[in-house]
Amino acid sequence: MSSEHSTHSRNPRSFPYELRTFPSRLAEGKVPEEVAAWQQAVSLGFHGDATSAEEAAKYVASEEVDGRMCTGAYLKDSAAPAGAWGIEYPVATYAYHRKGLNVGAGTLLPVHQITAVTVRPSHRRRGLLRAMMGSDLAQAKAAGIPIAALTASEATIYGRFGFGVATHACDIEVTVKGGLEFIVPAAASQGVVEIADPTVVRDLHDGIFARVHGASYGSIGRHDMYRLSSSGQGNYGALDPVKNIRAALHYDAEGAVDGYVTYKPVQDSGRSAVEIVDLLAATDAAYLALWNFLGSLDLIDVVKWGMAPVVDPLEWAMAAKRLYKRTGTEDHLWLRILDTPGALAAREYAVDGQVAIHVGDPLGHASGIFRIEIVHGKATVTRCPEDGSVTAGLSMGVSELSSLYLGGVSARTLQAAGRIREEEAGAVADFDSLFAASVSPHCLTSF
Repeated sequence: MSSEHSTHSRNPRSFPYELRTFPSRLAEGKVPEEVAAWQQAVSLGFHGDATSAEEAAKYVASEEVDGRMCTGAYLKDSAAPAGAWGIEYPVATYAYHRKGLNVGAGTLLPVHQITAVTVRPSHRRRGLLRAMMGSDLAQAKAAGIPIAALTASEATIYGRFGFGVATHACDIEVTVKGGLEFIVPAAASQGVVEIADPTVVRDLHDGIFARVHGASYGSIGRHDMYRLSSSGQGNYGALDPVKNIRAALHYDAEGAVDGYVTYKPVQDSGRSAVEIVDLLAATDAAYLALWNFLGSLDLIDVVKWGMAPVVDPLEWAMAAKRLYKRTGTEDHLWLRILDTPGALAAREYAVDGQVAIHVGDPLGHASGIFRIEIVHGKATVTRCPEDGSVTAGLSMGVSELSSLYLGGVSARTLQAAGRIREEEAGAVADFDSLFAASVSPHCLTSF
């Protein structure tokens, strides 16, 4: 996430800042002053409430679980004007933690997750984001992390750093007045759904998400705060429990919990509505059963959800498909390949074949000519000489390759958009046949 709007590099001699990186962790049960000042700068960037000492301690305890590392840009060799925040407060912030990305075939690829990116309005256009991003991506590459990732608050910032949109999330409204009718009722009636206290979800979250994450192509690891936000027990900006949140659990045939939904009533211009806070289902049966439950809520006209997949089984399970409406679709997970051979060799492929691509990367991490040979669904990626002896069938930037990586968009579409170039006839079709995914990638994590 980012509050930065625009950056332009200046002469390094005019860069009056020092970048410092430190862990978000408690020291003898207290929040270190450096971490507390960094947190206040993040709250400023996202227009949040000033963080109290008690809140700061809870945030840091959660971030310590994730291994969050914080970077701040600090003024050096100068003093703040009288009355202004002192130089102990960073003028720009940046953080990362590392989890796994589901790239198919049971593989959770290590990924560098970037968050908390802000630049103070009075210090914009001075190359701060470029300095923080450039340094951090270089260190991630050196550490052997093949891909970086983020979810962006603004849409036009990160392409310039080589990030590309890899998944989307849909806002949906499902009309449930009178209940949901399913084409195959038995498919939505497996197992049992029962009401639970939301605090139970807090304790169940990690185990259920691990199952969902392991089975969901395009899923990325969640940070520890999700245990609280999913159960309405607090989130960044407000740690007070949500009083009107409700929870329901799905039990499979053996009586084990394999899914849940948390929801709350919302205002909706004359209609009675509930909004899904979080929905995790480890099986298709649990997913439809939880929606069947939501459709049975009395006095409710509409159920809303802001994290629905682009391709949703619910839409095709409902007898009245027109009662399922997408009210918006937005870019969600952005990826940035750092190690082209490592990233491409890690994901699964549906068919065998080969293609050669040329990748341009202004930061140099992923650039080169690469021959991709796939045998039995596994890729061998070879870096080729750039002396003219090897001709690439396709030319693209790292942002384009990062968008293509999970198969959420086709090379043909990006070619039509003017973003990739076919150097040899048939290369686009060859690439698409190799990179096509059997399921649409979907990510249920924001960070």
